[in-house]
Amino acid sequence: MSEQNEQSVGEFTLTGPLTTAPPAGYTAPEPDEKWPLPGGVAHVYYGEGNQGIIRPVVMADGFNIGPSDLTWLYAGLDSTYPLLAELRRRGRDVILVGFDERSASILDNAQTVTAAVHRTIAERLGGTRLMVGGFSMGGLVTRYALAKMEQQRMDHQVGVYFSWDTPHRGAYIPIGLQAFAHFIPVPNDFARQMNSPAARQMLWRHYDAMTGQNGIAPERREFLEHLSRVGHWPRIPRILALANGRGDGTGIAVPPGETVLKSERVYPGTTFYAQAQGREATVAELKRRFPESEKTITTGDLPEMDGAPGGTLRSYGILADALKKVGAQVDLRHEDVCFVPTVSAVSIRDLDQQKDVYANVGDLAPDESDVDDFIWSAETTPHTAVTEDLAVWLMDRIPD
Repeated sequence: MSEQNEQSVGEFTLTGPLTTAPPAGYTAPEPDEKWPLPGGVAHVYYGEGNQGIIRPVVMADGFNIGPSDLTWLYAGLDSTYPLLAELRRRGRDVILVGFDERSASILDNAQTVTAAVHRTIAERLGGTRLMVGGFSMGGLVTRYALAKMEQQRMDHQVGVYFSWDTPHRGAYIPIGLQAFAHFIPVPNDFARQMNSPAARQMLWRHYDAMTGQNGIAPERREFLEHLSRVGHWPRIPRILALANGRGDGTGIAVPPGETVLKSERVYPGTTFYAQAQGREATVAELKRRFPESEKTITTGDLPEMDGAPGGTLRSYGILADALKKVGAQVDLRHEDVCFVPTVSAVSIRDLDQQKDVYANVGDLAPDESDVDDFIWSAETTPHTAVTEDLAVWLMDRIPD
């Protein structure tokens, strides 16, 4: 296998259901309005029978690199369960907010959301309070935007704020996988995604390519300080949170320390292991031929995150697909791992301790959570997947 095969492996990003191509034959409807916004755009879809914006639901896009594709987002929110079609059938006006650069700082993209809220208020007919929220990173962007508006004494007129599988206490990408992005010896999309401002702000632990160490990124500490300065959360609206993971402490079967993925022919001998506890846990053996190099990636005192209860991402499956595409022989044993732990999505526990990550949320006092009401999935589902039980729960809590 050639040097070019190894170098081209990183032409992918880790994506969930909302940022993948729509199913064959699916066509999203044309928006009734398109709004240019600072740093982004909004597509407006009137509710059934409405001639303008009457009962608005503002929804922000999540994380990837590059600009939002709101046609793809509409499809992702409507194809497994028709969330947007059902909202519109109930007379709700849907406003999808996208960003010019989804991997930009959450603080910057919050300005786009703030502009969208102001425009919605200006265009709204009547006085129905807004529902505002987002999916994955979009939930953090909207959370910060509304909290900052309140701190600045702006009237956002939001009755309900929601977040859908949002990493309020942090998201998890395996450390070995993050390290591999930078082990590829040329600039690549995967490394750009892992090293982006939004990734550094959201990830509970980030791999630093310069030092070879993993820890809390400075950008995350700074973002959490900014959240603290605006009061952490908006206080005026009712706060709702939805989790794609289970709430009974049950995750997926990814035994700690076990091989999850091994590559031969391209990056031959490169092996990834599920995160284990302990002071010196090996999570990856990275090997390449062009230029020849080997690196062992270890972690210390981290919980068993890969199999934790939470919304999942095809983290290793996506890498395996990329390796196979360039001719690698792949032994893939666990394609899905936890991405947003349930305790993070409902903001009830931090991720530093094994007992907290695997807590049975149903046994915890609800007032331990930062939110007013929350729901978790009956079964483990992919990160941001729109399921009927979650969608109906949310729609039943929209302000009249």
